[in-house]
Amino acid sequence: MIVVLHPNASEEKVKELHTWLESYNVKIAPINGVHKSVFGLIGDTSKIDINAIRAYDIVDTVTRVQEPYKNANRKMHPEDTVIDVNGIKIGGGNFAVIAGPCSVESEHQIIEVAQRVKAAGANFLRGGAFKPRTSPYTFQGLRAEGIELLLEAKKVTGLPIVTEIMSLSHLDLFADVDVIQVGARNMQNFELLKELGHCKKPILLKRGLANTIEELLMSAEYITAGGNTNIILCERGIRTFEPTTRNTLDISAVPILKKLSHFPVIVDPSHASGITWLVEPLSKSAIAAGCDGLIIEVHDNPKAALSDGAQSLNPDEFDGVMSSLKKYIQAENKVM
Repeated sequence: MIVVLHPNASEEKVKELHTWLESYNVKIAPINGVHKSVFGLIGDTSKIDINAIRAYDIVDTVTRVQEPYKNANRKMHPEDTVIDVNGIKIGGGNFAVIAGPCSVESEHQIIEVAQRVKAAGANFLRGGAFKPRTSPYTFQGLRAEGIELLLEAKKVTGLPIVTEIMSLSHLDLFADVDVIQVGARNMQNFELLKELGHCKKPILLKRGLANTIEELLMSAEYITAGGNTNIILCERGIRTFEPTTRNTLDISAVPILKKLSHFPVIVDPSHASGITWLVEPLSKSAIAAGCDGLIIEVHDNPKAALSDGAQSLNPDEFDGVMSSLKKYIQAENKVM
């Protein structure tokens, strides 16, 4: 249930309403926006009479929320959430590009790529230290060493780093990571999501390849329930019957997520297609659909990549893509 208050409600009357609502054993999440103040009621609100709430003269509107996610719901938080990472913002009209290799392979590789993607206009450096792979015999990442190499690249370039966590046991290794990514395979690792809810770091939450939009938002709800509302949602393609591409980019998910939730939404055209030449057109489509950013795989030598070389741009290709995309980003009145 959502209770919207009149802008000039007195503090005394707001406290009175708050106390009365608490008597129904519901959790109240107050949200103070620029133009409106809102009470989000979480729990069993079936015994609360809407007309009794409306009887309070400080109440503007009362709405029952049917969706099971409350904290992630735009109805409870009408204004866009803006994620700020070291002064770099995502959401609320701010556009970010996250770029780098699928896997961190060596110090030379990650620093070379970091320098090139920054020069092309990327705001963040991505790179996998822990790699979930379908086969147990393929490269699994450099693990702790990979994070150390990412931090070295950050020292050289100043780019905040984004890398994926796979296990709660690795959480201490992510102390200096700027954005923790939860990959598609872990989107419903609820114990991991609960623990990430207790940290203050931004969480990049990727949609699972066979998960619905509501399930993605419920996973975000797990994180917010622990108190962490620094969430970036990522559409990275879903599994369909079409074999031409690695996945199928659900471009409709972008405006739907923007309508249903206040969290910024980014798109991963690399995983969505698995094909380098599709990265640019899919990125343009994502920008036109209203996304707040892109996450793109870039490798200094894709043919020799230890993972996902077929979908990775080389630095020169990334230069060209970024040059092409900037006018689309500007056309959507986004700020990089």
